[in-house]
Amino acid sequence: MLVDLSVKQFLNKVSSCDPIPGGGSIAALNAAIAAALSAMVAGVTIGKKNYEKHEELMERIRGLAMVKQGEFIQYVDCDAEAYHQVFACYKMPKTTDEEKQYRHQAIQESTRYAALIPMQVARNAYELMSLIKEVAHYGNKNAVTDAAVAMMSARNAVLAALMNVRINLGSLDDKPFAEQLFDEADKLEMKACEAEQELLDTVKQQLCV
Repeated sequence: MLVDLSVKQFLNKVSSCDPIPGGGSIAALNAAIAAALSAMVAGVTIGKKNYEKHEELMERIRGLAMVKQGEFIQYVDCDAEAYHQVFACYKMPKTTDEEKQYRHQAIQESTRYAALIPMQVARNAYELMSLIKEVAHYGNKNAVTDAAVAMMSARNAVLAALMNVRINLGSLDDKPFAEQLFDEADKLEMKACEAEQELLDTVKQQLCV
């Protein structure tokens, strides 16, 4: 499994001539990093003086962020497996009309799945951004830039995942389904960028002297 590799091993695999892991797995990894940073900021707030009234909130955020981190880690391998499935379908025999039809249907189904995996990563990464906003606002101010990095990582995860959604949707025969996801992707990208910019503007103001 990709997630069992060391950081160096994973990066070496990414930089190889093998297309797996690709952008979808990297999107999920960015989301996992965002969740991990969120958990860290909440963790360095818990038990600290002057933050007692937010202790329960920080404990809740830390718990949720850890759960999301685990989910995103799983998506790193899920996206790679989805690509494997599509690739395997393209290798299916296509000699007879029956084989061609079966192959085409298999490609359509696997491609649909390959679009839905990063779509869910994007949705979940956007949901994470609301937690990041809270931890940045109420968490330890000494770690506010870490929260900002978490937000940037989450935004990157959303946009990167949506790129992988779009490239898969272009191959689908089910145009209504594709159009629905294209529309959702456009709206999600806009909201993610707005959420990131809002937090970054706030953090920059706090850092001004």
